[in-house]
Amino acid sequence: MKTSHRSLSFAVAVLAAALLAGCDRQSRGFALPPGDSERGQAVFAELGCHHCHVVTEQVAKAADSPYPEVTVRLGGTVSRVKTYGELVTAIIHPQKSLARGHSPQLLDEAGGSKMPDFNARMTVQELVDLTTFLQGQYSVYVPEYYPYIAIP
Repeated sequence: MKTSHRSLSFAVAVLAAALLAGCDRQSRGFALPPGDSERGQAVFAELGCHHCHVVTEQVAKAADSPYPEVTVRLGGTVSRVKTYGELVTAIIHPQKSLARGHSPQLLDEAGGSKMPDFNARMTVQELVDLTTFLQGQYSVYVPEYYPYIAIP
């Protein structure tokens, strides 16, 4: 009963966030309340994310991974910002994040993501904290800009 109550609470909170995001024409996308990165790192471990994911130098992949062939690196220096929405989507709907031609090691027998569905086990606060933790693992590389100068 507790799991179904948490699932219902999670679904209602996500739906409410989506509806509220659509009400304000000034804001784009959605926003959840601030999270706690330290609690997010604990959620990362509690949910077993470290069985398949490596997060920069902070969290190494677990030796007892059920998928030893899967290693997905998170964080590091990127050329494009990982938005809050992209990270939330990757957590609650990993199938959406898979690009065509993804490594076969990341796919189950049906061609979907091997990442388990955490929606029934994760509270909204855990999602917020986990997303905050992951967002802090990325840094953006901004290349130098050399403007084009026309020579007459």
